[in-house]
Amino acid sequence: MFNLFINPRNKKGHINPELQGHFSEHLGRCIYEGLYVGEHSDIPNVNGMRKDVVEALKEMQIPVLRWPGGCFADEYHWKDGIGPKEKRKKMINTHWGGVVEDNSFGTHEFMELVEQLGCKSYVNGNMGSGTVQEMSEWVEYMTFNGVSPMADLRKENGHEAPWRVDYFGVGNENWGCGGNMNPDFYGNMYRRYQTYIRNYDPKQPIFKIACGANAADYDWTDGVCKEAFRNCGGQHGFMDGISLHYYTVPYEWSHKGSATDFDEKAWYETLSKTLFMEELINRHTAILDKYDKEHKVGLIVDEWGTWYDVEPGTNPGFLYQQNTVRDALVAGINLNIFNKHCDRVKMANIAQLVNVLQAVILTDGAKMIKTPTYHVFNMYKHHQDGELLDSFIETAKVGLDEKKMVPNLTESVSLGKDGKIHITLTNLSATDGCEIRASLADTVIKGSCAEIVTGSMQAHNTFDAPETVHAEQFTDYTAEGSGLKIKMPARSVLHIALDI
Repeated sequence: MFNLFINPRNKKGHINPELQGHFSEHLGRCIYEGLYVGEHSDIPNVNGMRKDVVEALKEMQIPVLRWPGGCFADEYHWKDGIGPKEKRKKMINTHWGGVVEDNSFGTHEFMELVEQLGCKSYVNGNMGSGTVQEMSEWVEYMTFNGVSPMADLRKENGHEAPWRVDYFGVGNENWGCGGNMNPDFYGNMYRRYQTYIRNYDPKQPIFKIACGANAADYDWTDGVCKEAFRNCGGQHGFMDGISLHYYTVPYEWSHKGSATDFDEKAWYETLSKTLFMEELINRHTAILDKYDKEHKVGLIVDEWGTWYDVEPGTNPGFLYQQNTVRDALVAGINLNIFNKHCDRVKMANIAQLVNVLQAVILTDGAKMIKTPTYHVFNMYKHHQDGELLDSFIETAKVGLDEKKMVPNLTESVSLGKDGKIHITLTNLSATDGCEIRASLADTVIKGSCAEIVTGSMQAHNTFDAPETVHAEQFTDYTAEGSGLKIKMPARSVLHIALDI
């Protein structure tokens, strides 16, 4: 029996909806075929956006979407993607697959998609190959409601009113594909570029995000902050957030392993790598705390998720991979970690939304399926805008390698906007279920319901069998007084809602 202790009176922080954010890049079939099929497609669409995908994402309550990259962002010149589509530039996507990018999905189309989804916008600007003027004019084009060359150009292209840009990233992976910069150089470049990201509407200020580290590159975070915070006049390094990228790669980058053909050893290897996210957040937070003692700057984990070898027979540059119960566990573990660190982590964006890496949706022509990861996000949406509650769970170590054992359980608990207590649990064991006894301090449970995602290690949804893995009602628990007794199966992600 493992004990879960919950103190509903002790609220630890606010869980931003954006912790369940997503990422879409001009990569493979994420944008084209996945989100956008064009206005003249036989696939049902609204202004070119796939109706089935949009409806599924709205059900999941997608809170924010990042675009256009990724590595693509630092070679993207936004003026190539506006105006009449027949006149837009065509070019080779040199980063991803060597295919033709026709720029038919640009700023207007992205903002149309955001409007249909009802989510916030996160635009990533081009520092690597772009100019200060180009970035500044893009912000003006999108957000200025007045007389100016860029505002007039937007109106000429059919959109009278400005849009709202909620988040703006100043470059992407500038330590690598975004320019191979050093941290002190980027820190100074960030100061320069962000100066010209104007808040044309003071009532809707843009949340500015600096390019942060690749995984455990703590020197990058420290170096960027050292320069950005130097003589910043109390403006917290001129940033509202700084990013962090970390992918769960089971083995080596040269041989990452299959998404579906793996054994128990690979199961635990993957979950062990996933749990490293906790250490990364703790150590990058410690660096931020040196410069930002008031916690004004958010840690933005805007690329995370599993990265395997591509599916056999697909373009290696498209990063198309399947999605199993293992990925459901990866999603649940990370979302629990983000919740528990909501005092510093203010947004996270899984990579990527459709048909790329740990996607929540896969498409094939007119067909669409929801992956196990989708169903986890759909369960966790009840945490959005909730208050993190103080909680602690007892665990045991499981695994095959003593050096890479993992805890059998992770959890997070919130008081939701609906007034209910929402508990999310993951059982990482590949073989063993467990019994959990939950105790809620000074609380009487008046009602409850639960849902679970579970299955064999390699279970996944296909276009012929789209419901193999899905969220289903869970009844193997009892609620009485201020406590719960739960029999949680192996390889599962569980959500319990309590009326109090």
